[in-house]
Amino acid sequence: MKVSELNSLFQSFSTFRILVIGDVMIDSYMWGKVERISPEAPVPVVSIIKRENRLGGAANVALNLRSLGAVPVICAAIGNDEKGIIFNELCEQKGISTDGIITLHDRPTTVKTRIIGGNQHLIRVDEEVDISISESETKKLSERIFLLLNKENINAIVFEDYDKGVISQSLIQAVTKEATLRNIPVCVDPKKRNFLSYENVTLFKPNFRELLEGLKLDIHKNDFDAIFKAVQYFHNTKNIKEVMVTLSELGIFISNGNEFKTIPTQVRDVADVSGAGDTVISIATLCKAAGLNYIETAAISNIAGGLVCEKVGVVPVEKQALLEACTKYFG
Repeated sequence: MKVSELNSLFQSFSTFRILVIGDVMIDSYMWGKVERISPEAPVPVVSIIKRENRLGGAANVALNLRSLGAVPVICAAIGNDEKGIIFNELCEQKGISTDGIITLHDRPTTVKTRIIGGNQHLIRVDEEVDISISESETKKLSERIFLLLNKENINAIVFEDYDKGVISQSLIQAVTKEATLRNIPVCVDPKKRNFLSYENVTLFKPNFRELLEGLKLDIHKNDFDAIFKAVQYFHNTKNIKEVMVTLSELGIFISNGNEFKTIPTQVRDVADVSGAGDTVISIATLCKAAGLNYIETAAISNIAGGLVCEKVGVVPVEKQALLEACTKYFG
């Protein structure tokens, strides 16, 4: 891509409205320092210096989209609890619409608490209920989604599945059917429960481990021909246009069904890989909304995922930093 084309692409992001459907959560952090080992057990004692709450899960996808200039609308479920109030406040602070959020009275808002000593991630504590929401709750969420589709000019839809029970096969089918009728690109970041439920979507982005588990495979990460053979299942059986597989230290694999390309990762000072997948699906979705081809989409997504790995904790990609890195890459 030329520099002028990159600039135009990044400027276009601010014109896109993206529907984000999936499992939202709060990423809670306890930052501290470690100076001794506990006398009660061989574990470090963390003296807490700072606490922080951030948007997580599908909400981090929305945060990445917002950081890149787009207008995200979250469609998800939270609990009728204190954490649910905090979640809505975080969205308000970041300028993210919660028009698609439904409140449930029988389950808590999901919270992942990370305890970090210095720059080392020591432990994570999860508070959640991951059973599927009821049919009536799914219907309520679906009605909210269709209301937004009729009300807003939606340029793309992303399913961000964390296997917490909000996304179901019936919801996937209803939304993808409507998206096809409206010619709206649909991108998917899948998890195990609904892994084989996605059909007729634009882009499907599992990581390598999810691909192996979802298709019950035993292949090596660097055997790209075997990966290409495996993803033909999605192209041929599920009518999925593009399959992107993140390969951590090996970069990104992308296929359009006829051929594939691997984009190697760039050497970076990796501090934390948390949230990198959210960033990758976010930029990939914007690239699809902009009409980019599969190789350009993968290249820009790969750069974005690498940038956020340089930061501790789950953080969105910075638009200007990404533009500069892409300019350097394509230049």
